[in-house]
Amino acid sequence: MNTFKSTLLLVTLTVFLIFVGGAVGGRNGMLLALVISTAFNFVSYFYSDKLALAMYNAEPVTRAELPRAYEVVERLTAKQGLPMPKIYVLPTESPNAFATGRSPQHASVAVTHGILRLLDDEELEGVLAHELGHVRNRDILTSSIAATLAGAITMVARMGYWASLFGGGERDRERGGGLTGLLMIILAPIAATLIQLAISRSREYEADATGSAVTGNPYALARALQKLDDYSRRIPMQASPTTAHLFIVAPLLSGGGFGQMFSTHPPIKERIMRLIGRDHV
Repeated sequence: MNTFKSTLLLVTLTVFLIFVGGAVGGRNGMLLALVISTAFNFVSYFYSDKLALAMYNAEPVTRAELPRAYEVVERLTAKQGLPMPKIYVLPTESPNAFATGRSPQHASVAVTHGILRLLDDEELEGVLAHELGHVRNRDILTSSIAATLAGAITMVARMGYWASLFGGGERDRERGGGLTGLLMIILAPIAATLIQLAISRSREYEADATGSAVTGNPYALARALQKLDDYSRRIPMQASPTTAHLFIVAPLLSGGGFGQMFSTHPPIKERIMRLIGRDHV
């Protein structure tokens, strides 16, 4: 299923870019968009994880530098028969974590300085088991591609908008090129968000369930989620909306109402309820 989702995302990127190319530059624009989409698909598959890690200045760490996390991950991967992922640390005090990569053999798990300071050993194990749940469920490729895709859609929409204003001349503007570009710059971020929503919410529940089953301690993950929710509000994560869905808790707080409809994560209370049968620890 996750292979199908990844393929669907890549096809969506190709179709969208060709549509933008055709709207802005006609047949030549479509051909250019096909070349660009091929390049984006290549980057999405092979380098989306590296782009996400670089975006947050993630630094690789060795076992000697971070034995606490390594011991937990080594124990959990051995228990599940998973390869040992690379471990990264994000230089921020906002507590959070994410997993990325195109397969269990090419996986990375990143944690922030803040989460290492905030959580006790059991809670940290719950979080790392959750992230390895994403690896085991093989949805890290889908989420990594979605991050690249969302960024590509937003970037290309902006390029199309400015090209329609300044590159098409009077004839293009008479045909409504400027209006087309304006619609793209408005609708493209919504499209990117909907793509993230399609893969984010259910996979968080699945990773919670997988992680708690592996540790046999759903209360530890529930406590961690409660702490992360509380402290991430006090120290908000400076994150891009295109990669917000990667993290264990939403780094961008939407508040509720209409914004909640476009949240990339299910509510923390609902996640805790599914773990321990009540909405608080």
